[in-house]
Amino acid sequence: MAALLLGALGASCNFSAARETSEARAPSPARKVKVDHPGLPLQKLTAHELLRFKAGDALFDATVRESDGLGPLYVRDACAACHAGDGRGPGLVMKAAPRNGDAALAARLLPFGSSERPYTTAGAKTALLAPRDPQLKLTPRLPPAVFGRGFLEAIADRDIELLAELAKERSGAERGRINRLKNGAIGRFGLKARLATLHDFAADALSGDMGVSSPSKPEEPAGPEGLRDDAKPGVDFTGEQVTLLAEYVRALQIPERPPPSEHGPRLFAATRCSVCHVPSFTTATTFPVAALAGVQADVYSDLLLHDLGEALSDGLTEGSAGPREFRTAPLIGLRFLPSLMHDGRAKDVSEAIAAHGESDSEGRDSVVAFRALPEQDQRELVKFVESL
Repeated sequence: MAALLLGALGASCNFSAARETSEARAPSPARKVKVDHPGLPLQKLTAHELLRFKAGDALFDATVRESDGLGPLYVRDACAACHAGDGRGPGLVMKAAPRNGDAALAARLLPFGSSERPYTTAGAKTALLAPRDPQLKLTPRLPPAVFGRGFLEAIADRDIELLAELAKERSGAERGRINRLKNGAIGRFGLKARLATLHDFAADALSGDMGVSSPSKPEEPAGPEGLRDDAKPGVDFTGEQVTLLAEYVRALQIPERPPPSEHGPRLFAATRCSVCHVPSFTTATTFPVAALAGVQADVYSDLLLHDLGEALSDGLTEGSAGPREFRTAPLIGLRFLPSLMHDGRAKDVSEAIAAHGESDSEGRDSVVAFRALPEQDQRELVKFVESL
C-alpha cells in the first residue's frame, strides 16, 4: 500500500483524446463528443490538488491486503468494491435491528453491533453474521454514490439551518430536521446523516467496512472471537492516507447532466418534490477548496432528516435519527444508480415515488400530487428525475 501511494503521488495523468482530420466543412452536431460519466475531478483544481486527487484515486481503487491491516472481519477489501465507478454498489452491508426496538434484545442478539461482516482474514475464522431470528429485522443497506459529495460538504451550515426552520412552519406533510451531532456539527453524510465531514466518512468506512484502523478510528471493530488487531499491528492507515481518500471524494465532479426540458423542473416543483429534494444551493464562499467555494451546487437534497414511515423503517437509530428517519437522498447522478432507496427496493423512479406514499410518510403529499397529474405529465416528471 505504501508503494502504491508513493507511485500514485508521482504518477503522470494519461488522457486519451480523439483527433479528427481537418475538413472544409464543420462537423455535424452528431459527431461531437459529450463526456457523461462519473469519476472526473473538478475542473478548477490546482495542479497540487489534482496530484493529490490522483493519489487518492489510486488508494480508493486499491485492494487492501492482510498486510495493510485488512480485517480481521470485513465487508469488502477496497473502497471501489462498494463504489464501483464511484457509484453505488455492487457491495452492500446487511444491517440487523430488533423489530420492536428493544435495546435489551439488541444487546443479547447483536452484541457486536448491527452490521454484518461476512469475510474473515488475519487469523479470524468466524464471520460476524446476525442470527436469523424472527425478532430481528434484516435490511440490506446500499452504499451511496460518492461523486459530487464535496458539494454537499461545501454548503453553508446556515443554509441548512434555514431550511430546518422553514420546515417547522410548513402546513403540509413535509417536515425535516437536522441530525445535530454530539460535537454540534450538522450531519450530512450517511443515510441518516450521522457524519459531518468527508474525512469522517472515509475513516468510518475504512473501520466499519474493512476493519482498517486510523488515527481517528484506532480500534478494530469487535467480533465474536475477541480479535482486536490484525496482521498489521497498531494503526493500519495513516492520517495522510485517510486525508487523501477524503480529498479524492471531495474533488469528484457532479457528472455532466443533459439539459432538462423546461416542463420537467416545473412539474418537480409543482408536485412539491423540490421541498425536500432542494434542487440547488450556492456553496459557502469561505469553503477551503476554491473550486467548490461560492459555486452552484445542484444536489437535489435539503440534507435534513425526514420520517418516511414504518414501511421503510430499518429499525436503526443513528445519532438523533430514528428508525424511520432518513436524510433526503441527493439525486446527484441518479441516472447511474442501479437501484433506488436506502435498501435498493426501488428499481426505477416510479417505484421510488410510490415508496414515499404511505399514509405515515412525510412524502405522501408529493405522491398524491404526482398521481393527480395527467399520464403524460407523470411520464415527463419521471423522465426528468431519471436524467439527473
